[in-house]
Amino acid sequence: MAFQAEKVKNDMVQWIRNWFEENGKGCNAIVGISGGKDSSVVAALCVEALGKDRVIGILMPNGDQFDIDISKQLVDYLEIRSYELNIHGAYQTMVSQLGDKLGDISIQTINNLPSRLRMTTLYAFSQSLNGRVANTSNLSEDWVGYSTRYGDNAGDFSPLSMLTVQEVKAIGRVLGLPVHFVDKVPIDGLCGKTDEDNLGFSYATLDRYIRKGIIDDEQVKERIDRLHKQNLFKLSYMPVFPYQPD
Repeated sequence: MAFQAEKVKNDMVQWIRNWFEENGKGCNAIVGISGGKDSSVVAALCVEALGKDRVIGILMPNGDQFDIDISKQLVDYLEIRSYELNIHGAYQTMVSQLGDKLGDISIQTINNLPSRLRMTTLYAFSQSLNGRVANTSNLSEDWVGYSTRYGDNAGDFSPLSMLTVQEVKAIGRVLGLPVHFVDKVPIDGLCGKTDEDNLGFSYATLDRYIRKGIIDDEQVKERIDRLHKQNLFKLSYMPVFPYQPD
């Protein structure tokens, strides 16, 4: 069955309204704005669900961000309140002090620290602005672990976690977002490579495999399966020892 973008969009809008009614009546939606499709779609969904006065965009560059203008264009387009906080000072301080303590810092630490600082920033704004933090992850990225635990995969509510990249784009088009918000090529912000360069396969290939179980390249299939298995822990609640008093 073809993806029914209009129906799914309407259902998502109602789901967001219901969630806030139960978990944050009168609260604001706090959305980290990267200028990419996911944050653009989530922000637009929240505007339709709650009204633009209850959606707040947070821009969090790490030093100079080459595409920060896209983020600014989005908040202007949606007419939502926004704040910009540059995390570079905190990032540099953390890296410097970790280097002093450890000597060598792993590349994973360097890569994941900005995402975790951004999530801390979102919650700081949220607690001061009567907010609830929107998660902007999608199913495709989560499937292969292309997210940071307690970084960009955290949040209070998640509209897109069960939608593939292609489906998120379809929702963006139904919402009427300009094409440069929906089809902007995602860049990792670290080495200038696209997400698909880093993954080693296209999102179209991944989405087809997720939804239909069809894939043409056995090596790509093995890589996707391996990444999925390795990163399932990111999508699970923290294991808790099942103690029960006698």
